Amino acid sequence: MKIRNSLKSLKNRHRACKIVRRRGRVYVINKINRRFKARQG
Repeated sequence: MKIRNSLKSLKNRHRACKIVRRRGRVYVINKINRRFKARQG
């Protein structure tokens, strides 16, 4: 999992990427290809 300042570019890496907010943190998750994960905050 990458920890990044900006998740906007990471969302565009794969069409199944979604941005999710959990417990005050912003995550990029991907159910199909699970290696595209990132966290912010």
